Amino acid sequence: MKTKYFILNLSLVILIVLSGCKNPFRYTDAREIPVSGEERVRKNIEEGRGVTLFSDKPKGGVFDFASSNELWRASIEVLDFVSFTNASYSGGILITDWFSGNTKSEGDNLRELKITVRFLSNEIRADGIKVVIHEKLCKDKTKVNCTINKIQSNIGNDIKLAILKKAAILKKNSEKKNKK
Repeated sequence: MKTKYFILNLSLVILIVLSGCKNPFRYTDAREIPVSGEERVRKNIEEGRGVTLFSDKPKGGVFDFASSNELWRASIEVLDFVSFTNASYSGGILITDWFSGNTKSEGDNLRELKITVRFLSNEIRADGIKVVIHEKLCKDKTKVNCTINKIQSNIGNDIKLAILKKAAILKKNSEKKNKK
């Protein structure tokens, strides 16, 4: 019984391994294959074939840190007047804590705002970030009877514009520093 399962698993593994192989009986033109070994290696690497055991390339992935992303740094600097409840670089989101947005003319209503910045791209462009503002209106200072709504106002556009301008300045400064 064990032999039967072993042969079945072995044949399954062999089928999976062989399914990745190209047809060995396909027609090839000798004029397409380089004569020199170095040229064949270069061609195989360009086509993504072959196995490299020892490489001069550095190992590891590409890591983007928050300190190297101008859009992220600009958002932190523009929103430094309020504390953050969530600042996740890998998640691409900044969420501020509720902060007071009261003015003298509003009377007894307590008004608080929360700003959310979503990063849709690492590039500095208008569609690379999205700024959402929520408003919490409370009837009294106990904050028991409150309504929360997403608002469309010029504040969101102003914050987005300020972030984009600051990010452009940071990128320009970092490029100047890298040239030196």
